[in-house]
Amino acid sequence: MDTENPSAPSRARSRIAGKNHPDGRRTAGVVHDHVRHTENFTVIGNDLTQHPELSLLAIGLACHIQSVRPGTAVDIKTLAARFPEGPTRIAAALRELESHGYLRRSRERTSTGRIITRTVSCNRPGHGAARETAAPRSATRRTTPDRPAPRKRLPAVPQPAFPAPALLQTALDVLSGLRRHDPRLLLSATDAEHLAPGVAAWLERDLAPTAVRHALTDGLPDEPLIRPAAFLAHRLAAQLPPPPPFRPPAPPAPEPRHPLQNCDGCDHAFRAPRPGRCRNCRSGSSGERRLA
Repeated sequence: MDTENPSAPSRARSRIAGKNHPDGRRTAGVVHDHVRHTENFTVIGNDLTQHPELSLLAIGLACHIQSVRPGTAVDIKTLAARFPEGPTRIAAALRELESHGYLRRSRERTSTGRIITRTVSCNRPGHGAARETAAPRSATRRTTPDRPAPRKRLPAVPQPAFPAPALLQTALDVLSGLRRHDPRLLLSATDAEHLAPGVAAWLERDLAPTAVRHALTDGLPDEPLIRPAAFLAHRLAAQLPPPPPFRPPAPPAPEPRHPLQNCDGCDHAFRAPRPGRCRNCRSGSSGERRLA
């Protein structure tokens, strides 16, 4: 008679969870109680939330960045003021996201010369139209010096009909004196050279330099003037006064009417300012007239 194996299970376990536990529920692990969102929600991929290499702080920070509106500041200082983690930990988490492609940061120069940090958040690194293959910074080598950002062209200004050198010099004097009335109107030599014909066009229209200066400096906005030369160019073109009315030249003054005089040679009357000989006697034709 064979002996019974005490280690063998008495019966096979059922794959149905309700039969393994008396109350039909699991004794361990998370249970999801989900409600479908219809507004104010963000879709986050499991490749981020369950990333095997990212820290929990980096995953949470990436979820926060993907949930904010475009244009929201996500720099270290702003995030440190928003969350209890300090700037050091937040900076390390941002570097994690950047190394795994969930974040791209680049430094750009604005039109005013200010350098800003542009941040791009990627919900699926390596996918989409914004995919970029970023090479390690240590491997890149600069072969050409950085070029400054292209300078924006100034708006066109009116042109004088007769750009005389003296007129243009007066226009430059007007532009160089604007900074004494408002320090924000400090112009470079290039900007003043571009604006000088516009001021000369105003001076051609019978305006004094003081009147042009008042037209350019009155009613300035309170906020800072980022491009004062562009502001002045707009005023010169938009507020150009009409040309002065046409004034025909005055007719020449009539010759004075002299009194009658008797010629000393032929005794004929003629008009002259003082007594003397008439025109015929002075030309020698009086004898011919007497013979006739």
